[in-house]
Amino acid sequence: MTATSSIRGHRVVVTGMHGFSPIGNDWPTLRANLKAGHTGIRYIEEWDKYDGLNTRLGAPVSDFTLPKHYNRRALRSMGRVAQLATRSSELALEAAGLADSSLKESGQMGIAYGASAGEPDAVADFGNMLINHSTDGLNANSYIRMMAHTAPVNIGVFLGIKGRIHTTSSACTSGSQGIGYAYEAIRFGRQTAMVAGGCEELSAADAAVFDTLFATSTCNDHPERSPRPFDAERDGLVIGEGAGTLILEELEHARARGATIHAEILGFGTNSDGRHVTQPDANMMEAAMRMALEDAGVSASDIGYVSAHGTATERGDIAESHATHAVFGDGTPISAFKSFTGHTLGACGALEAWIAIEMMRDGWFHGTANLENVDPRCAALDYLRADGREIETDTVMSNNFAFGGINTSLILRRWQGD
Repeated sequence: MTATSSIRGHRVVVTGMHGFSPIGNDWPTLRANLKAGHTGIRYIEEWDKYDGLNTRLGAPVSDFTLPKHYNRRALRSMGRVAQLATRSSELALEAAGLADSSLKESGQMGIAYGASAGEPDAVADFGNMLINHSTDGLNANSYIRMMAHTAPVNIGVFLGIKGRIHTTSSACTSGSQGIGYAYEAIRFGRQTAMVAGGCEELSAADAAVFDTLFATSTCNDHPERSPRPFDAERDGLVIGEGAGTLILEELEHARARGATIHAEILGFGTNSDGRHVTQPDANMMEAAMRMALEDAGVSASDIGYVSAHGTATERGDIAESHATHAVFGDGTPISAFKSFTGHTLGACGALEAWIAIEMMRDGWFHGTANLENVDPRCAALDYLRADGREIETDTVMSNNFAFGGINTSLILRRWQGD
C-alpha cells in the first residue's frame, strides 16, 4: 500500500455535468443517438482546399449557440474552443446549483481544464507574422485566444472564479487529467469545489497531425463507416470537437447545501511511458489502471464496465486491449465512445466520464459503432457492440492515453446516498 492510497482525505462527488458533443448536448439526445447507432462523423468540405491532406472526415458540434450575455466584449478573448468550454462550465454550474454561489469568489472554487491548444485561427495569425513578416491580423487578444490555457482562463474570468487554475494541456488526456487533478485538489483539502474537464475545436491542423503519421481514416465517401475501434477493418481515427465539464465538490459541503449528487470520484491514476513520444506502451497503460484501482481502494472485479480510449488506430487499439486484459481478463464489458464522436482530443476524457456516469445511472451501456470483426491481434475482451447492453453496476473505469506517453485512469461510482 502506497502512502498516497493510505491517506483517503476528503470524499469528492460530482454535483453538476454538461457537455457539447457531435451527437448531442444532453443525455436524452446522446442516449437516443447511441442507441440508434447514429454517429456524428461528416465529410468536411472546407478541408478540400488543403493540398496533401488525406482525410476529409470530422465530427463537428452542430448545435451550439451562445445566449445574449456573451456580448462582444466578453467574446473578444474567446475563440470557439474557449466558448465551448465556458458555456459548458456555466451550464454545469447551473446544474449544480452553484451559478450564483459566493464560493466562486471565495478562492475555494478552482478550475482544472484543458485542450490540446488554443484557437487555430489565432495560431494562424501568428504563423502569418512569422512566414510573411507582417503583424497584419494581430491584436491585443490574439495571444489570449491562442494560448494553451485560453479555456480555463476564460472560464475563470467570465464566471468570476477566483481559486486555483490547473491548465491540463496534454492532448488526449487533457480532460481526464483535469478531472483527476481537480479530484486531488479537493481530496487533499486545497479546494472545496472545482470546475473540471476539457475541450477541443475542430481543426484541419489537428487532422493533419495524425495524417502525417498515417493514422487518420480516409473512408471519405462513407463517413458512417468510420471510425472502427478494435475492428480488423479499421483504417484510422477521425477528429472531432466538443467540451465536457464536471463540477466536483467536497462531499460534506455538497450535503450541507442539499446538492443533488450524481457520482463519486473514487480514484485516479496517471503516469508517463518515459519511452517514446508517439508509440503506446501497454505495460504503462496497465500500470495507470492499477494505480487508479489502488487509489480507489477497489479491485478489478468491482469494475462493471470500462470506457475505452479506443481511437481506432492500429497500435493504440492493440496496446490498450492487451493492457486492459492484463488487469481485467476477458469478463468486463468495454466500449469506445469515440466510435460515435471521433477523437475529440482535449474534450474526450471529460465527455467519456460524463457519459459513463449517465450510463451507470441509466443501467444501459452503449456499444462500439462499426465494430463487426474484432482484430485478432487485439486481446480477448467483452466488447460491447451494436445495441449495447443493459448492465447494473455501481463502479466503472474510464481510460485515456495521450501523445507523449501520458496515461490516465479514473474510477467513478454511482451515488447511492452513502
